[in-house]
Amino acid sequence: MRGTALLGRILGIPLRIHWSAPALLLFFGYGLAAQTLPAWVPGRSATAYGVAGVVGAALLAGSLLLHETAHAVTARRAGVRVDDMTVFALGGVTRMGRAPTPRVQFTVAGSGPLTSLLLGGLFVGAGLGVWDGPHWRLPAAVLLWDGWANLLLGVFNLLPAAPLDGGRLLQAAVWRRGGDRERAERVAGRAGQAAGLLMSAGGFVAVLRGDAAGFWFVLVGLFVWSSALAEVRRATMVAALRGVRVAQVMTAPAAAGPDWLTVDRFLADLATRTHQRVVAVLDFDGRPSGLVDLTRLLTVPSARRAEIRVRDVARPLRECTVAGPGDDLLDVLDHATAQPPILVLDDGRLVGIVTTEDIARAAQLRTPASPGATSES
Repeated sequence: MRGTALLGRILGIPLRIHWSAPALLLFFGYGLAAQTLPAWVPGRSATAYGVAGVVGAALLAGSLLLHETAHAVTARRAGVRVDDMTVFALGGVTRMGRAPTPRVQFTVAGSGPLTSLLLGGLFVGAGLGVWDGPHWRLPAAVLLWDGWANLLLGVFNLLPAAPLDGGRLLQAAVWRRGGDRERAERVAGRAGQAAGLLMSAGGFVAVLRGDAAGFWFVLVGLFVWSSALAEVRRATMVAALRGVRVAQVMTAPAAAGPDWLTVDRFLADLATRTHQRVVAVLDFDGRPSGLVDLTRLLTVPSARRAEIRVRDVARPLRECTVAGPGDDLLDVLDHATAQPPILVLDDGRLVGIVTTEDIARAAQLRTPASPGATSES
């Protein structure tokens, strides 16, 4: 996801934060301090409300992190690769490999909402206890607010619509029943598209009636709809590429250049030989040493292009996705640690490259015509 920054690691898993997350927490914190708490517990100072609003927003942020951490830890225990976690305005997302079985899919998907519901119950219970016991009204109100927020988060995520966790649960159920993973993904994705459109329509009606909160539902609905559409397209692509080998889609020969050349020499040499944005770089022995983005080379200051070597700017081979010509393409993509291009090596020598365009072209050629493609719905 663009617009994110690495915040740290949780249990060894990279944690990223999107710029929209702090903005949303400020919005919630302000609303809690300026409106909700004064209505629930009147008569306190502005400072007290402000501190309570910050604490409430921080507790909500921690709850979102625990929700995503539950997904990541459950997936890792089941042997599923976990790349990172990202928190953004609409919640969070954990990038991971594909679950090997419907049971693993169900368990991983259900761990997040279950965590939110448990947190919600704990917060509500603690809030009621503080309210009725020591009668600390303001702290109790913050706990109750966070409790209801977690309960709503858990229930919302259980909606049977991808990319929500409920959509993953629906996908696991359809997958288990029919045995067709890609069809299950399409079913969950179409449910997500429908749910997103309904949410957006409902939010739009609310805005017309003067309820500003409806704008939020419009944004959430559009996000759900667009994410679900992407999942349907991905499932269609996966079904089309099933059984395809890397050699069948790779571009060969691959454009490549010496990694010891300076940036200006490299650009002058490659500009007339390729239209690809990312090309391979080779060492003195003619073996691939990595990939370089030509647009990144263009960001090198003109005054330094004659002294900087391409290998100092290129992505090293250890950070690239590498495959053999006979490897299954879907298996390579599922276990890839980096986005395409994929370097195709045979006995250590570069024999081709697989770009995003190569994958999309192969999927399009193998995708059935529209009537056949929609006959399962």
